[in-house]
Amino acid sequence: MITLPDLKQRPTVLVVDDEPEILVALTDLLEGTYHVLSASSGEQGLALLRANPDVAVIISDQRMPGMTGDVFLAQTRDISGAGAILLTGYADISAVEAALNRGQISFFAYKPWDDETLLSMVGQAAARYFLEKELECEQLLLRGLLENLPFGLGFKDQNGCFIRLNQQMAREFGRSVAECLGQKEEDLVNGPRQESLEEARQALETSGRDQQVLQLPGPDGQNRWHDLTRVRLDSLLNAPVRSGLLSDYSILIDRDVTDLLGLEQRLRQAQKMQAIGTLAGGIAHDFNNLLTAIQGSLELVQDLEPPRDPGVSRLYQNAMEAARRGGTLTRKLLDFSRPRHLVCQRVEVQEVMQNLQGFMKQGKVPEDIRDALDPALVEGSGRFSSVQFVLPDEPLPPVWTDPVQLELAVFSLCINAIDAQPEGGRTSVSVRQVARLLGRHVGKDHPGAWVVVQVSDRGVGMTEEMRARIFDPFFTTKDMGQGTGLGLSMIYGFISHCGGEVRVESTPGGGTSVELWFPAMDAQFSAALPPISSTGNSTSNIRTLAATPQGRAILVVDDEPGVRAVTAGFLSRAGYEVLESASGAEAVETVRNRPDIALVVMDVMMPGMNGGEAAQRIHAERAELPVLFVTGYADLGILPEGVAVLHKPYTRDALLGDVKAMLAA
Repeated sequence: MITLPDLKQRPTVLVVDDEPEILVALTDLLEGTYHVLSASSGEQGLALLRANPDVAVIISDQRMPGMTGDVFLAQTRDISGAGAILLTGYADISAVEAALNRGQISFFAYKPWDDETLLSMVGQAAARYFLEKELECEQLLLRGLLENLPFGLGFKDQNGCFIRLNQQMAREFGRSVAECLGQKEEDLVNGPRQESLEEARQALETSGRDQQVLQLPGPDGQNRWHDLTRVRLDSLLNAPVRSGLLSDYSILIDRDVTDLLGLEQRLRQAQKMQAIGTLAGGIAHDFNNLLTAIQGSLELVQDLEPPRDPGVSRLYQNAMEAARRGGTLTRKLLDFSRPRHLVCQRVEVQEVMQNLQGFMKQGKVPEDIRDALDPALVEGSGRFSSVQFVLPDEPLPPVWTDPVQLELAVFSLCINAIDAQPEGGRTSVSVRQVARLLGRHVGKDHPGAWVVVQVSDRGVGMTEEMRARIFDPFFTTKDMGQGTGLGLSMIYGFISHCGGEVRVESTPGGGTSVELWFPAMDAQFSAALPPISSTGNSTSNIRTLAATPQGRAILVVDDEPGVRAVTAGFLSRAGYEVLESASGAEAVETVRNRPDIALVVMDVMMPGMNGGEAAQRIHAERAELPVLFVTGYADLGILPEGVAVLHKPYTRDALLGDVKAMLAA
């Protein structure tokens, strides 16, 4: 709400006259309605005016020693906008005329004055003063609004010439505000903007409004999306504008909506990835169960009767390799929606990038990410020495992420960038600090709330249609057999689960830029968190348990008969006594009746009672009994912290290794 001068308050009147009797008379006349200040000279009047900037009306005698009234009132214009009344006892009309011509006075009166006439003059001068202050306030507010709008705004007269516009609109025209005033829009634009204006004319004439969203080149040469809205003022009213001067006035609004459209696109991408992740999770459990049964059965066949014929042995190895590759493919597919092996901790991005730079300059691949890359890529690692790193000298805030996954993501992006430049070109990795991210809260502990890792190339680029699909699983722009199409999907999943974003800019023939945005850690939070270390791929955070009862009976719980048979077969051939249950409820009853059970190997996702619920009921009976959870795909949030988890499909050695470790604990 705008706070304006309250006209009901007593206005202040300054009376200046060198005769004390006149000052007393004027004070007596005015003090019933006004707060009166008096001065006996122009110099004293100026001093009072400087000390009281709220003076609304000045009444001054003309003939005063040292400084005449017209000179005094002229000098007050540099201090105050108060209304001025000149009093004169002589017929010096030339001084009054000069003061009027200079705009220094509102009224003049002869001495002796008529009380009612003078009071009327003072009231009108005070009202005009407050009206001018109100208009000045409104102008200031409107000017502040105009110049601080987050979009370009311009007003045109009936001839289509700009009469008002803000600096942002002038920048869109590549000119200053002064250069645009009085000019028509068609004289300031060309290309797409000119075409937009021509298309808008007919709509403005028929409906009074036109809106277009189109791509326009920016000052840096990059295309940006603009929402151009043109409105005739008379179309905003229910009745036509009666003033002929305003009937053809119009407004031009230019909003840069590139970031808004990008945010909307990222939201759609996130929703799509969530839907695909849900679908992948739904089929992964069953698919991994099948792979576990196939791979485990093949291993058991190998133990029972190894193939003697070379051809049969080769077919057996092919089947085993296909099962292993199927398991790897499933893990990659699932990692984009819910990465399972993230070991997040406080990470200094500069340090990670410096280490990666050292490996790439030597044409080497870090050991901790070598196993996650295709062997063909590792063999051609010498080409990575051409990647250029641009790292800032100033320290950056730490981020909460997995350093190995960060290395893998940047390495994979560098591979894509190099592949996109078959004839050679520049691939660069840069790190920078960014103050804000559209639609996100900005932290307070450091001026930059985001750390951005950018990988860019000058390769073949992508079309808009290709760019919209690059995070889709199995989508690839490479030739057949040169990629699975899961690399960017996994990067997207990794960044999303770290609370960040992935942004991609690309044009056909203009190269590609991929940015990984990480939210910087709160300084107090980062100092309080201990570092986290990985404990292996199959089990994690195994509890130290009390001594188990005598015996080596193991209970295998799985609703899939094929998986249950394979797991039981592995354990039986290793010399353990094996019991089987097809459900969580059956497992709880078996544990209650068999005190010799030393370990439970239990599936997580089962109908009725899942593995987490079954483990809780088992521990209510026997708190010391260890449970090894196996899962093809599950939300590990349903499990207690610090449990051991073995992911399907698993080999005999992986299963037996975890079982021995837990029984020995």
